[in-house]
Order: sequence, then C-alpha cells, then structure tokens
Amino acid sequence: MLEKTSHEMFVQNDTLLGTDDIKVAIITGPNMAGKSTYMRQVAIITLMAQIGSFVPAESAKIGIVDKIFTRVGASDDLSMGQSTFMVEMSEVANILKEATPKSLVILDEIGRGTSTYDGLSIAWAVAEHIASDKVRCKTLFATHYHELIELEEKISGIKNYSIAVKEKGEDIIFLRKIIEGGTDESYGIHVAKLAGVPSNVVTRANKILRSLEKGGVKIKEEKENPKQVAGQFDFFNIKLADIAHELDKVNVNELTPIDALNTLVKLKETLK
Repeated sequence: MLEKTSHEMFVQNDTLLGTDDIKVAIITGPNMAGKSTYMRQVAIITLMAQIGSFVPAESAKIGIVDKIFTRVGASDDLSMGQSTFMVEMSEVANILKEATPKSLVILDEIGRGTSTYDGLSIAWAVAEHIASDKVRCKTLFATHYHELIELEEKISGIKNYSIAVKEKGEDIIFLRKIIEGGTDESYGIHVAKLAGVPSNVVTRANKILRSLEKGGVKIKEEKENPKQVAGQFDFFNIKLADIAHELDKVNVNELTPIDALNTLVKLKETLK
C-alpha cells in the first residue's frame, strides 16, 4: 500500500518480540524515519495471522494474541471537553488495566502532550509497568525521550532499537532500517528543513539548539534595566501591597492550622 501511494520501495524489517530478553522494544529515531510504519506493520501482520490469513513475510511465528492495543496519533475530544493529552492518558490507562501477557501493545510517543519532565516521567513509569512481572506484554514503544534507552540496563525484558539514518553534509537520508541499539539524535531541525520551514527559521533554530546544549539561550536582546513607562502601573508591586494588607489583618494568636493553610492558598492566588 505504501509503495503504491508514496512511490518509495518498502524496506523489510525483521521483528523479534515476546522472548524473555525482549518483551518491550524501545524504538528511538527521527520523525519520518519509519517508526510508526514499522509498528503498524507488526500490528497488521499479527491481526492477519489471528484470523488465519496469509501474511506478507518470508516466515512468521506468531502465537495466540488475545488483544491488540494501540496508542498512536494525536486527537482531542471537544464534545467531552478532553484535550489531546487527556485522550492520550485515558487510552494509556485503559491499556495498563486491560493488557495481559498475551497482548500486543503499540505505543507511539507517550507523554508528548505535556511538559518535558512530566512526559518523560509518565513514559518511563509506563515502560517500567509494562515490563514488570505483573504485565510483561509484547510491546513496541516508540519515543523521542532518549533517556528511556537507559531502561535496557535497568530492567530485564527491555531492548533498544533505532532507525538507521545516514548523514550527508547538512542533510539526512532515512534508511528505514531497524537496528539494535538506541540513539540520542532526533534530527528535528533537519525534518523541519525537509518540510519547507524558511531557511532563516532553520538557521535560528540551530543557533538556539547549540545554546541550549551549552546550558542556556538568549532569546531576545534586552536592556539590563529597562525604564518603566511614565504613569505605568507596576502590577507586581500592587500585588505585594495587597498581600501585605492581608497579612496585617491576620491575628497570629487566634489562627488555627486550617485557617493558616487557607490564608496561604489565598496569598498564592493573589500572586498569580
């Protein structure tokens, strides 16, 4: 199907999953390199095998799979008031509750809809849970959180894989081949360039990336002590004055612990 629509030769990849050494495959690599295609290929072949169909492979040994779970793509549910991240977490919750050792689980970019540390923490915990003795279901887990490749050394049953990429000057070529071992390269800016993002934006992004890798970035040139416009209110000082006024009204000797907590919450709200 992909060859018909993209006019690109489909690259064959082997899959070994379900042994004691490989229960969870952590797959890293750049966007557009083929991670999602590889995982969907495994899911489709598994489904075809379960219904007794021939499968597009030279050989395949597939056991009984009771359920196939997928968490792929981004979508929200406006009718239910759910954000993309909420939908993602709801689907993850269902997978963690329902998956068994005979299940196949496909996870693509868990945790990307929130802050970096939150997302990484959730992805890490999910991978740990799935690989634990309680679940140990066959899982393909694609991620851009390169920190997750450390799990291979910490938890039995987790194995690192990545998509092979060839660099040619400032350009990259996707080889579409799954190889053993993780990678810490995302090539996000390269992909942005391929997508047609203006060259000045790509150049600026590279500068910001280098600055971030060194530990800091100067986003905008500003004067060290900008002068306040005449007649402009300093809203921060106004808030501090409000807080001081509230504190003046507090009688510490008569304050109960719960009153103290309520007062603290109110003061914090004032600062927002």
